Amino acid sequence: MGRVQNVLPSMEAAFVDIGKGRNAVLYAGEVNWDAAGLADGTPRKIETALKSGQPVLVQVTKDPIGQKGARLTSQVSLPGRYLVYVPGGGMSGISRRLPDQERSRLKAILKNLVPEEAGVIVRTAAEGATEEELTRDVTRLQAQWEDIEKKTNDSNATAPSLLYGEPDLNIRVVRDIFNEDFNKLIVEGSDAWDEINNYLGFVAPDLLARLEKWHKNTDIFAEHRIDEQLAKGLDRKVYLPSGGSLVIDRTEAMVVVDVNTGKFIGKGGNLEETVTKNNLEAAEEIARQLRLRDLGGIIVVDFIDMILESNRDLVLRRLTECLGRDRTKHQVAEVTSLGLVQMTRKRVGQGLIEAFSTTCESCNGRGIHIHVDPVPVSPENLRRDEVAATPGARDEDEEERAEIDGDEDVLEVAAVEKGESDDHFEAEIAPVAPVAPVSPTRRGRRRVTSGGIITPGAQE
Repeated sequence: MGRVQNVLPSMEAAFVDIGKGRNAVLYAGEVNWDAAGLADGTPRKIETALKSGQPVLVQVTKDPIGQKGARLTSQVSLPGRYLVYVPGGGMSGISRRLPDQERSRLKAILKNLVPEEAGVIVRTAAEGATEEELTRDVTRLQAQWEDIEKKTNDSNATAPSLLYGEPDLNIRVVRDIFNEDFNKLIVEGSDAWDEINNYLGFVAPDLLARLEKWHKNTDIFAEHRIDEQLAKGLDRKVYLPSGGSLVIDRTEAMVVVDVNTGKFIGKGGNLEETVTKNNLEAAEEIARQLRLRDLGGIIVVDFIDMILESNRDLVLRRLTECLGRDRTKHQVAEVTSLGLVQMTRKRVGQGLIEAFSTTCESCNGRGIHIHVDPVPVSPENLRRDEVAATPGARDEDEEERAEIDGDEDVLEVAAVEKGESDDHFEAEIAPVAPVAPVSPTRRGRRRVTSGGIITPGAQE
């Protein structure tokens, strides 16, 4: 239950406080107009449906990412093992991945199970599910919705407040992924075992035989080299079996993947054939990396340039085929005039890199330090300048000195420049300024301080 903070008609959106510090956004296209009381024929404007300070029942559809807040919808849907329950009845459908005969069978079963005021979206996991299993799923989701409605109508309910939360990762993995295609599911830890065992016993008893508990003293991730795969999934560079490589960079606007031949030189043939083989191998690995890292948003792939259009079509077709195994909604566009492949992949939550990293406090995630002021003026220098501006304040016999410290590479450049224009240095600064390299922890910084007094005449 959230509370509307402000409504922006020009943006066709409302910002809602959900108790997470940062306001979430609810766009007009995600508003439940029936729940808002807008009958057919009434202009459906968000400023009519929502008012500032009004409590509203919303569901988070996309977690906050970077500087963007969470995305909301007031069209609530509850995911289950075999179907998604839609209380408002705004939509119904069956996964297109299911064959026509199976779709007809499921449609006939659900016709008598689902209430008229509700709707369902049948998932791919429902293939082969019995009427008893579907009935159990619908009943459980109906009970969840009734519990949410009860909390919503409670006179003591305050906004913002959490009415229902998604189960933890263990249950979500079993609910969304684990099915008959897997030989077994290995679980480490008594708590996780009890949780998954109880859940499977309720929603899919036939899969209990594939559940296996880990009894060894060694770490299950280390034994099956999962930690090694995680480390590779967090690396910027991915090596291909033939010797080529991928470089994956994330920006605020998009994800960019660059394909390189690396050590791959091919075996016979010509350059076009070598490049095409490398690109085909890269297309398969790119599809895998998108799933492994859970990359989303706009994705641009820079394959190695190919001359023949038939080869470009072959690589694009291979990428599309490999993406067919991806459960996340995606769309691949045609190759641009610059030879880039553009695609989109739905981004719901944080990816692998966000889950296993924190932003660097020193560079704020940029990876570099900017030299904003290469020659900063210290308070001591400002005081000396003030003294220098006073007539008679400078002793004529006093020498001017400058002390420079900085990176070794910066000092080397300074020394070279000094050698090329010796007369200029001696005329401006005498004697030659001593240099001192800084410690490695202060790389990228340098400071110049005056050891004497620079008169206005000397500055000119």
